[in-house]
Amino acid sequence: MKLFTKGLLLIAVPSIVELALLGVLFETQGQAAQAALWASRSKQVLYQASTIMDPLLRQASRLRAAIIVDDASFIDKHAVWIDLNDRLAQLQSLVADNPLQLDRVRRMREAVDVYRAQTNQVYEALADGERPIVLAAFEGTQLPPQIQEFRRQLDAFVAEESRLDGDRSEALSVTRAEQRNALIAAVAGSMLIWGLAALALAGNIGRRLAALTAKAERLGRGQSLGTPLSGDDEIAQLDAVLHQTSVRLRQAEGEQAALKEKLEARAEELTRLNDDLRQQTQDNEMFIYSVSHDLRSPLVNLQGFSRELQVSCDELRATLDAAHVSASDRARMADVLDGDLSESLHYLRTAVARSASIIDALLRISRAGRFEYQWQRVNVGRVVERIVERLQPTLDERGAALEVADLPPAWGDAGAVEQIFSHLIGNAVNYLDPERPGRIEIGALAAPEAEEPAEGGAQEAGAAVLTASASTAAATAAAASAAPGAIASGTASLAPDAPPMRTYYVRDNGLGIPAACMPKMFNAFQRLHGDVAQGDGIGLALVRRMTERHGGRVWVESAEGAGATFFVSLPEQPMRAPS
Repeated sequence: MKLFTKGLLLIAVPSIVELALLGVLFETQGQAAQAALWASRSKQVLYQASTIMDPLLRQASRLRAAIIVDDASFIDKHAVWIDLNDRLAQLQSLVADNPLQLDRVRRMREAVDVYRAQTNQVYEALADGERPIVLAAFEGTQLPPQIQEFRRQLDAFVAEESRLDGDRSEALSVTRAEQRNALIAAVAGSMLIWGLAALALAGNIGRRLAALTAKAERLGRGQSLGTPLSGDDEIAQLDAVLHQTSVRLRQAEGEQAALKEKLEARAEELTRLNDDLRQQTQDNEMFIYSVSHDLRSPLVNLQGFSRELQVSCDELRATLDAAHVSASDRARMADVLDGDLSESLHYLRTAVARSASIIDALLRISRAGRFEYQWQRVNVGRVVERIVERLQPTLDERGAALEVADLPPAWGDAGAVEQIFSHLIGNAVNYLDPERPGRIEIGALAAPEAEEPAEGGAQEAGAAVLTASASTAAATAAAASAAPGAIASGTASLAPDAPPMRTYYVRDNGLGIPAACMPKMFNAFQRLHGDVAQGDGIGLALVRRMTERHGGRVWVESAEGAGATFFVSLPEQPMRAPS
């Protein structure tokens, strides 16, 4: 039975009992009203009976006065009889349900009629001068027999009515007492019924709720819930839900244990991969440093020997000019010295210079990974201001406008942060479109949610870009997503305790980047628009490497011919120093 149905029964059962009690109360109230009506009618009858004698006595007095003074005008022929008749009629209507009293009223009316006839005779005798007859009819001092009969019937009437009044008053008192007792019984019975019904329902629901609460506590402690509650009400449904939840929790605990084991295995695998990547990065940096260092000495020798060879060629040319040789031999030797040999020396010097530049770039990349950072709060606005001051002559020469918004501070190495922005701003200046006025904007994103690159329109390098192979990076990223505690090389932003990041941007309206070149933007020795600006192609690679060491990332959004926007994220607060 549903709780709603039980509540309806709680209301219906006491209501039915109350209706029965109200019926008894209404019945006693009707009896009391009837008794009050009878008592009131008895009072009215007694009152009318007490006043009905007065007109008749007044008429008898007038009659005696008329006889004494021998004047018929003292006798009232109409008004007194009308008044008396009305009073008798009213008295008769009040006792219409009592035959005995009606008979007495009838006799009083007959006595009045006889006395009225005699009064009319006296009036006519006095009016005709028959005084002896009148005196003979009304001699003596006693009331006429008709009035005495009237009084006798009236006294009996009043006595009977007084008795009835006493009985009715007593009945009224008894009925009112019964009414009061019925009202008290109705109220007390209603409260008792309501109380018993409420106790019964509350006891039933209370026991079931207590059992449900105990099961919820056992569920919280991971204990067995026991036997399900019987019934089909809401409490039983909640109990069924608790049992289902208990089953699902046990299943979830088993799945969680399996996932925990899998997570620990993935974490170990990620740790191993991180160690391998860290070792591989260190080996790569040491290899780059060693190769760069070992190649520098042969290049120096090549550069020196090429200069000596050039000097020798110049001496040979001077000797040839002073020697007495034939014109054909001189021409052939001059072709060798000024032609093939000179061109070969030029290519040799150019290759040596290019090799030296590459070696310097490799050393710079190696130093970027091995340099010990001095962590501090960096005033990015001041850093950008110094870079803009250095580039101001170039900006003036190209007629470019540069706008710098408010740049909040970041946490990192001041020199590295300056190099990051120096490369980004330098690229923006170098690759402005000469066909239109240049415009460069430097600022910071306000909302962290806006820091994600647009899908399909950006090339990212940083937190998720590792120096290992693509397969190793994919495995590391997958392991990192499964093991929140693991940190890949250069991926401090993957750690769950990583600090909040602040994203800065450098936007220009320059030449832009072709879509085909976007995936290689942050690789070393990748140069676009080589005819526009000089460089060795490692600036963005250095930006990526330094950004990774800060636990951040860098990405670009661009469209060819519409400019480019480079984003770089740096930590706002101190973080665990990456290895």
